[in-house]
Amino acid sequence: MNLNQITVPVLDVETSIEFYKLLGLKLIVNSTNKYARFECPQGDSTFSLHKVDQLSSGGGVWIYFEVENLDEIFMDLRNKGVEFLTEPTDQTWLWREVQLLDPDDNKLILFNAGKNRKYPPWRIE
Repeated sequence: MNLNQITVPVLDVETSIEFYKLLGLKLIVNSTNKYARFECPQGDSTFSLHKVDQLSSGGGVWIYFEVENLDEIFMDLRNKGVEFLTEPTDQTWLWREVQLLDPDDNKLILFNAGKNRKYPPWRIE
């Protein structure tokens, strides 16, 4: 099994398209302000947006995007006006990550984990 894509609910597809393009995703489908799909810069997975009239309440969606050069991307996006919840931080689970919100308050985590993404020292064999 391979994860193909993640789809998140949004109130304004066009605003979200601009936000995710700023993060570096490549827009490949834009369907009349109701749906948009992106290619991720690396790998084969895709990411999409689906227009809803109302967002669910609760903790929302958490989306993890792995990047090689986290600190450089953080500085570049911050210089372009993107607001972050955290600065790049080394976590106890051996990932370096930074958190931000998309226009619909979905939490995004940009991270670098290297081999620890799938093979942490506590992995179950």
